This record gives sequence, C-alpha cells and structure tokens, in this order.
Amino acid sequence: MDDVFVIPLWVDLLAVGIGALQGALFAAQFRDRRLDWLGVAIIGIVVGFGGGLLRDLLLDVPLAPLQSNWYVVVATGAALLGMLLERVFRRLNRFITVLDALTIGLFGAIGTTKALALGLPEVAAVFVGVLAAVGGSILRDLLLNLPIALMHVGSLYAVAAAAGSGTIAVLLALNVDVLVAGAIGVAITFGVRVASVLFGWSLPEQRAITRLPKLPALPKRGRRDEDAAADRGRTVTTATGVIHLHPTTSSIPIVGSEPRARRRSPIPGASQQRG
Repeated sequence: MDDVFVIPLWVDLLAVGIGALQGALFAAQFRDRRLDWLGVAIIGIVVGFGGGLLRDLLLDVPLAPLQSNWYVVVATGAALLGMLLERVFRRLNRFITVLDALTIGLFGAIGTTKALALGLPEVAAVFVGVLAAVGGSILRDLLLNLPIALMHVGSLYAVAAAAGSGTIAVLLALNVDVLVAGAIGVAITFGVRVASVLFGWSLPEQRAITRLPKLPALPKRGRRDEDAAADRGRTVTTATGVIHLHPTTSSIPIVGSEPRARRRSPIPGASQQRG
C-alpha cells in the first residue's frame, strides 16, 4: 500500500521548476529592489524549494532537494528563464497568478500524499500539505521584505490548498488511485485560487466585538401587581390572635386591631387606659 504513495521524481521536479519560475517572475517585477541576476535566482530557488523543505522538515525525513542533483539544476534554470522572459510574461496579466495557483496545487498534493505514505492521519496529512503549498510564498515575501500575502484579506492561498489537500485525503480513503486523486486535488486548488482572484473572493476581515448584547430587563412591579397581591388577602395581628382577612375585606381598615397600651396614673391606686 505504501508503494501507491511514492512520489515520482518528475512530479517533484515539475513542482520545483514551476515554483522557481513563478518566484523569479514575481521578484523581477520590483524594479526598486534593484535585484541582480543572483538575487532573482535565489528568490526563484527559494520558492521552488520552500514547500519541499518545509514538508520534509515536518515529516522528519531526508530533505528531497538534497537527494538529487536535478533539483538545484531545474530550480536554477527555471529561475533564470523567468528572469530573462519577464518582459514577455508581463504582458500576460494573469500568468503569474496561474503559475502561483499551479504551484500551490502541486506542492499541496505532494505534501499530502507523502504524509499519508508515512502513516500520518488524514487531518495531519492535510495540515502538512497546506504548509508545503504555502511555504514557498512565505519565504519569498520574507526575502523581499513584503507583507506576507497569506495573512491578508484577498488571498485564499491556504483555503485553496486546504480544499485540494482535503479532497485528496478523502479520495485516497475511498481507495481512489493516487494519480487520479492527486490530479483532482490540484485541479480543485487551482480552481479555487484562480476564482478567488477573478471574482474577488476573500475571507472576512478580522473584527473585534465592540458591543455586547444587552440582557432583557426584568419587569418592574407595577400598581397592578400590588393590587393583585392585596386581593390575595392579608393577615392582621390583634390582641386576641391573628385574623386572616378575606380578599373582599382586606382593604377595610381594622379598628382596634392593635392592643391598647396602659399607662400608670400619677395617682396611687388608679390607672388610665389610653388609645
């Protein structure tokens, strides 16, 4: 079963070459950076190697770009080609976006299948695939001292990679052929990324909760509630005991309900009762 997940060398080299070409085309646009040939080549190589290096570091396996001479040769040649043909490709406004979307799809598919081959669960494998897909663009922006595109509104790098990598994991769990599953995953990643650029799809911008919902106020006891309580009757304490009044007579004042207090008369032997 593990043989199914073996990544052909030509597939990995294709991803590296397209990534290096896209990175060189991207870097050549910034005239104010005054990059020389070596600088553009380094950007292209970093973009081509970034996803694979990050993938293998997470999986704790030998770094694939260092296991064959072809990786450095292909990445360097693609980067120089992108630099020399930058004026030609610049006329195609969407060309860099198309290459970027293809690079994300290829690295995401390779990272996911390689993680599954090493026995990682599906969710962890998708996570590795997403990081492998966006690793090159993160390193590119860091080297060019640019805001990381992955973290800003209007970029669906990670969402597109997650959609494609998740599809691959599901299809492989259903025993679909790995090449078919990989092709479908790349197509989905490519479609989501390109559609986000064409139609302006993006995730909502971060916002803090500024107003908390108010709790409903408890109803105040009004006059009607007091009247209802009075209608339920009341009790009166008298000298002879406690009298329970009927609701119909509870509003009638009680005369003489309180015991009369006796006071001593100043005349010896006499007393006076006062109310």
